[in-house]
Amino acid sequence: MSLPELDNLVRIGQRKAESRNTQEVTRMLAMAQTRLRDARLKSLSLEGRFTSAYNAAHAAALAALRWHGYRSENRFTVFQCLPHTLGWPANRWRVLDSAHQKRNLAEYEGCLDVEESTVAELCDLVQSLLTGVQALIDK
Repeated sequence: MSLPELDNLVRIGQRKAESRNTQEVTRMLAMAQTRLRDARLKSLSLEGRFTSAYNAAHAAALAALRWHGYRSENRFTVFQCLPHTLGWPANRWRVLDSAHQKRNLAEYEGCLDVEESTVAELCDLVQSLLTGVQALIDK
């Protein structure tokens, strides 16, 4: 399904257009579900749960982008596409932007400051992402 806003990004090299691969989307959703389950395991460290929740969010958002026939090589931009791929308002995807920034601080500077409420909110958003992508598939 072609989306004019994302087609514009393809024209300027910010996204790539690729045919939909339903098997790839299904695998990404399965990965996101597994990582979400991990993020909810209280036996894991808070940092490990955050990382699992972030990775679940990324996999689910990328699945939505791939469902529409696009790919991004930049982790962050899959979240920016959510208004177009799933109709998400800015206040929802910006929580994922914040998580991305925290993830980068952890990966590149060794600094991760997260709270239980951050992981809980991220898990709720991932569940919503999963539901949204599944609704695309079920159409």
